[in-house]
Amino acid sequence: MVTKNLTAGQRPPWYSIRNAAKTDGGPAELLIYDEIDSWYGISAEQFARDLKAIDNDAITVRINSPGGSVFDGIAILNALRDHPATVTVVVDSLAASIASVIAMAGDEIVMNRNSQMMVHNAWAVCVGDAHDMEKSAARLAQHNSNIAQIYADRAGGTVEDWLAVMAEETWLLADEAVEAGLADRVVELPEPDAKSAAARASVFDLSAFRYAGRQSAPAPRIPLVHNKTPRPEKGEVNRGKEPIVATLNEGLAKLLGIDADADDETILSAAAEALEERADDGQESDDTPPAAPTLEQATAALAKAGMTVVERAQYEATVAAAQAGAEARAQQLREGDERVVDQAIADGKVAPARREHHLQALAADREGHTAVLAALAPGLIPLAETGHSTQPADGPVPNDLSWFDSAPTAPSSEGKE
Repeated sequence: MVTKNLTAGQRPPWYSIRNAAKTDGGPAELLIYDEIDSWYGISAEQFARDLKAIDNDAITVRINSPGGSVFDGIAILNALRDHPATVTVVVDSLAASIASVIAMAGDEIVMNRNSQMMVHNAWAVCVGDAHDMEKSAARLAQHNSNIAQIYADRAGGTVEDWLAVMAEETWLLADEAVEAGLADRVVELPEPDAKSAAARASVFDLSAFRYAGRQSAPAPRIPLVHNKTPRPEKGEVNRGKEPIVATLNEGLAKLLGIDADADDETILSAAAEALEERADDGQESDDTPPAAPTLEQATAALAKAGMTVVERAQYEATVAAAQAGAEARAQQLREGDERVVDQAIADGKVAPARREHHLQALAADREGHTAVLAALAPGLIPLAETGHSTQPADGPVPNDLSWFDSAPTAPSSEGKE
């Protein structure tokens, strides 16, 4: 087991490695069982160095982590991807945040019984002015897009699909993670027997998250995303044990019909000759243009597409008639609308000044506004005088006008200049 000597009061590392030598037999086992953060004394750089020292053909990565540093997590992901061994990731209890991204490094991803996975947007603490906040927001957006691409590469779907899922902070049980394409299978495996790991496996502070685990979160909607773009079959991955260039040269030599051990110059020469021959064949075939279809052939093809051939004059006459009919119908409807509005004005339902308004309303919703006008009570708008007033006769102010609060009323000047 690879461990680090701890001083008094120092926090244990967030990972450990067992069976790191081939002589131990079986796959090497790497446990990520805590928050991933270089502040606690172990950096991703140290992890990568320890991982590189493993020369086993298979590595089992067991995860129980609430996440941690995005940069460290991406570095760990790529270190596992680049290792020549076959990597199996087992989520023992929790793979949340960047720990779920690390899980995507597995050639196979296994969800242990009762385990959970969580995906969400990256977050950070920023101190500064508005410019600092904008830069921090831009960096977080880049992190989110990068992580969404990792999920999409593994499970299918688009970056936009996974950004929407991450924005909701989505929690998944073991079978839900498999259904979403983020894991391959669920299996009951024995718990790892690392004492230090087991002591830290049961409790994490999840208060920083929106939900405290799958039991507190809504049902995930990731399966809809996964089904939209099924994950392609995983191709064979070169683990650095065989050179790609040699295999490529052998394949090219076979296609070109030359010896498999031909050197680069011979292969390039044969490829250039083959391309020239293909170009010559293309030029010869282009010299004879395809024959134009006959009228009968064109008519038959159009008929299959649901179209009919007519003479141009007939077509233009039909279009003109249709346009004239449409204009006549529009005029007819306008006149009908005017009769409806004028009748409403005559009945005292609407004011004459609102005539154009009601005409526009009828044009937009003829049936609905006709019903509105019909429902209005007649006589709402006065059509004649409802009373009149005159100046009082000359003379003193009558005694019965004492209830006015205004100044005394002057004598009437009716009929005077």
